[in-house]
Amino acid sequence: MRPEKPHRPTVFVDAPKIYGADPQARIAAIRKGIPASMVSSLSAKMGMSKESLLSSLGLSRATISRKEKDATVLSKDESERVLGVETLIGMAQAMVEQSGDPAGFDAARWLSGWLTKPLPALAGATPASYMDTFEGQKLVAELLSMSQSGAYA
Repeated sequence: MRPEKPHRPTVFVDAPKIYGADPQARIAAIRKGIPASMVSSLSAKMGMSKESLLSSLGLSRATISRKEKDATVLSKDESERVLGVETLIGMAQAMVEQSGDPAGFDAARWLSGWLTKPLPALAGATPASYMDTFEGQKLVAELLSMSQSGAYA
């Protein structure tokens, strides 16, 4: 039997709040760790299989499943990757709100589809294939931002 792990305090995070939060708040959420259960919630919100989400983030299914079962939080690195997706969802929502009528727009589901489409700006690779690193997530965020202005094809 495994020894019981101490339960660390968690932070509730959602895409619009994390996207609009100041850097200190995002850093605090990452440092505290986000609940492992957020991975399943994010997968459901995006309409994306958990396997696909974990694969794109470079996260171990076994590790995340164990942490969900134990109701523990993700490591800093795992939290940062998951919050990166939440940030992109918030970014997509903000872009639609700035550009027009957001009624009926589901940013999480739209992002799920966009992440899986090969992009010329990535030499035909998918944005999802870049989501496993912080630098990759920054690049994907820049491409998403540029798409609002039509700066890339």
